[in-house]
Amino acid sequence: MQADKSIFMNIQNVLETKVKEAVSSLYQAELPTVEFQPTRKDFEGDITVVVFPMLRVVKGNPVQIGNQIGEYLVNEVEEVSSFNVIKGFLNLVVNDNFYVNYFNAIAKDDSFGFVKPDNSNAVMVEYSSPNTNKPLHLGHIRNNLLGYSVAEILKASGKKVYKTQIINDRGIHICKSMLAWQKFGEGETPESTGLKGDKLVGNYYVAFDKAYKAEIADLVAKGTDKEVAEKQAPILLEAQQMLLKWEAGDEKVVALWKKMNQWVYDGFEVTYKNLGVDFDNLYYESNTYLLGKDIVAEGLEKGIFFKKEDGSVWIDLTEDGLDEKIVLRSDGTAVYMTQDIGTAIQRVKDNPDVSGMVYTVGNEQDYHFKVLFLILKKLGFSWSENLFHLSYGMVDLPSGKMKSREGTVVDADDLMNDMTNTAGEISEELGKLDGYSSEEKQDLFKMIGLGALKYYILKVDPKKRILFNPEESVDFQGNTGPFIQYTYARIQSILRKAKELNLATVDGLVELHEKEKELIKQLQLFPETIQLAASNYSPALIANYTYDLVKEFNSFYQNVSILGEADDQKKAFRVQLSKKVSDVIQLSFKLLGIDVPERM
Repeated sequence: MQADKSIFMNIQNVLETKVKEAVSSLYQAELPTVEFQPTRKDFEGDITVVVFPMLRVVKGNPVQIGNQIGEYLVNEVEEVSSFNVIKGFLNLVVNDNFYVNYFNAIAKDDSFGFVKPDNSNAVMVEYSSPNTNKPLHLGHIRNNLLGYSVAEILKASGKKVYKTQIINDRGIHICKSMLAWQKFGEGETPESTGLKGDKLVGNYYVAFDKAYKAEIADLVAKGTDKEVAEKQAPILLEAQQMLLKWEAGDEKVVALWKKMNQWVYDGFEVTYKNLGVDFDNLYYESNTYLLGKDIVAEGLEKGIFFKKEDGSVWIDLTEDGLDEKIVLRSDGTAVYMTQDIGTAIQRVKDNPDVSGMVYTVGNEQDYHFKVLFLILKKLGFSWSENLFHLSYGMVDLPSGKMKSREGTVVDADDLMNDMTNTAGEISEELGKLDGYSSEEKQDLFKMIGLGALKYYILKVDPKKRILFNPEESVDFQGNTGPFIQYTYARIQSILRKAKELNLATVDGLVELHEKEKELIKQLQLFPETIQLAASNYSPALIANYTYDLVKEFNSFYQNVSILGEADDQKKAFRVQLSKKVSDVIQLSFKLLGIDVPERM
């Protein structure tokens, strides 16, 4: 059910109109905007009107102006019960009826805060985009969590969303794994080894590197210059030859490529399922690497690109504060920029309702995307105005923790398993797991462990580099996933007990405790937080909003009796309020891709 939109209207909208009316009536002046802020905790009030900016159109003493406008609002706005003025700040007290009416309107709204999607205005969110020569790692985890969460937030804000990835399934790095498997694999398969396919193929990528380094060392020992040896190592020349055969469509090479890539896709699927992310459509570089050349030819005719003496094609972006960028090599082969131009255009052809795209890619590619977006704009595509690079920083681990077998990258599967185990160890130490079967315990540990991992990563602004500390993330106190999950489970316990009491329904208005009022005010911020998170492409805003809501609930829980309240109406109202808080926690965490437990 959708709540009554008139009550959904924030009190700020009502007050803005009335403050402008007051200035017009009292001072015969027109106020362009009204500045509001939440009232500071140490003053009485719910919302504060900042008087100082009004002095541009109203001459006088800010305290006197504040008092005159305050009196006007008390007389004209039924929701305003009283006011006080501290220097140039007009603090307004909003009466209980407004908050109770607002709460009653949202109490049974299952989609509170979510806007129905506008199907004519779609956004494509790209994330993950792995290579098919190794398993996903810690960097991919941040990428996937960010991309998935931003897609869900955009959906909640009213956008139609396509989740997509471009899989880097071709090139020399893929041939290296294939060649190493041919040379050293002895017919090994995921079934024969019991390894996930992506891990098996990754092992051969490492095996290639080992053999390549040994050949370089051998050539150098025989007197070859190191730089020359790096280019002439026989195994590298073989890999390059294999790539040429693949490009020429050699049947055996293509068959091996398909077989080994499928092993990797099967492995990725398991990782994605465990991580809780999904995709609506997939693009493969093997299908897109030739795209964009025709666009370059068109752009050359229009004078957007220019040709150098060696035949290579470039664009001059110096007037835009960037530099010259190559878009086609002298031999006519594409560069990554060419492919990215072609792929973006192809995506809009495939999905004509797409009016914008979000690229979730690490911050080392910031310059690349500036150039890409500018080129698409110069080519005249209207949707190029709505392209966004969701740039993010690296994730580091405290040294020595959870290193993978190679000691260089942290494998995504290993990290998720370690998080589940860490959650299990900490939960067992805390106790409170009586009556759980071993299967229920395992499900709970996974929910807590993955919740801890996801929340720790998503609560941080995407642009910032993260030092991920597993033990710190599974803390049941502070700004962590488990703390919020625990509060959710605590509310479910209250609701189960309340069900047994057969409480009456709330009929009419109740007098609010200050803590109830603060909690409703926090709930009121949820719809605008979704819109803000969507416009900033920032799951951190949702994560930190949820933490603030949970802190507010815990303060309410400690200061106000819920099931012990003697007044039946108040008791019923507090149970309803608790339920709504838990609903919003669940909805918020769903946007972050995190599950919440019914008990902990």
